[in-house]
Amino acid sequence: MKLNDGFVTHEMGDEQILVATGASNFSGLVRSNAAAAFIVDCLKEETTKEAIVAKMLAKYNASEEVLSADVDKILDKLRSINALDE
Repeated sequence: MKLNDGFVTHEMGDEQILVATGASNFSGLVRSNAAAAFIVDCLKEETTKEAIVAKMLAKYNASEEVLSADVDKILDKLRSINALDE
């Protein structure tokens, strides 16, 4: 899976903004905290949920169970706005 080309990211201070371009049916922005921004950044290249969780385990001091649930939550949000190519 990968972030859809119809979306771009912009860093503003300690948060990331995901913006839909004209190529998307979604109009608006999605604000992300640091962990969600990390997930979105992983999705800028072709990847899997398992690879994202592995990268998060290396960066964050949390259990695999918690990080996996966080990744699922962000992926579900991105799917709901058609921001993922799967």
